Amino acid sequence: MKQAALESRRLGPGGITVSALGLGCMGMSDAYGPADRAGSIATIRHALEVGVCLLDTADAYGRGHNEELVGAAIAGVRDRAVLATKFGIEVSGDGSRRINGRPEYVRACAEASLRRLGTDVIDVYYQHRVDKTVPIEETVGAMSELVAAGKVRYLGLSQASARSLERASAVHPIAALQTEWSIWTRELEGDVLTTARHRDRGVLPAGPRLPGGAVTGRDALTEGDVRRTLPRFQDGNLPRNAATLTALQDLAAAKGITVAQLALAWVLSRGPDVVPIPGTKRVRYVDENVAAAAVELTGGERAFLDGCSPETAWAGQRSSGKLTQGFGDSPELP
Repeated sequence: MKQAALESRRLGPGGITVSALGLGCMGMSDAYGPADRAGSIATIRHALEVGVCLLDTADAYGRGHNEELVGAAIAGVRDRAVLATKFGIEVSGDGSRRINGRPEYVRACAEASLRRLGTDVIDVYYQHRVDKTVPIEETVGAMSELVAAGKVRYLGLSQASARSLERASAVHPIAALQTEWSIWTRELEGDVLTTARHRDRGVLPAGPRLPGGAVTGRDALTEGDVRRTLPRFQDGNLPRNAATLTALQDLAAAKGITVAQLALAWVLSRGPDVVPIPGTKRVRYVDENVAAAAVELTGGERAFLDGCSPETAWAGQRSSGKLTQGFGDSPELP
């Protein structure tokens, strides 16, 4: 498939303009095997060369390793990158995690992220998860002070509820909402998406690709395959899900693309305010993702893909992870 130039999309009211696709950098440091510093830096540099300017990271990814890696990759080419990072998942020495939205923690995290990224300003700064013990007005208030100080350009929320998005927006403009969204993960499509669009916020889907192609049985998954831990790949759910995955594989094959590209093309088609951030640490997948931006879906194909929702196509929950489920809200101010 011929690689077309990426279009630009805008995040938020009068907000920042970015490439229609971003690059999720988490897997370069966390969750997907050993880190490959040279290969990851080459992947980030290649992404910038082919027009992917939005780089997404977080201080929790590899306990700061990912931000340091991104910082090294953009050295000398900082002006070509839009840096997005997140705070709010505090990782202790024993690896346990907790959500922290206290104002003093916000300020400390921002300073540490700026040092690791090797920059004097973060383009988009997200609260990674809403702290249910701290009013979001206090957290966003501290984030807005970073904007006033010139250390952050735009603010975002990740996995926030519609109510939290409204309350945060009353304190400071929120440019973007980052959350999981794909053919596989559709919980966003309700009051959260409606509120984000009513407020003219950009929507950045994480995990927009499907977790693999057509899988007909658990014997097709190797012992270390993360899909073995997902409810939708358990024996009770897999037969129904395998049928849907096979149908998606057939459609992708008919179009001469991969299932991942089909899934990504669907997310891209959801609106001009949508900027998916598929993650990879390999150059070839950057090119595959960019090529997906040129995929055109017919009305019938789009209708079929729209129907691949948990209510109609998938059996079982998408994940069993405690920090990845649901949309968080914080207590009201007293």
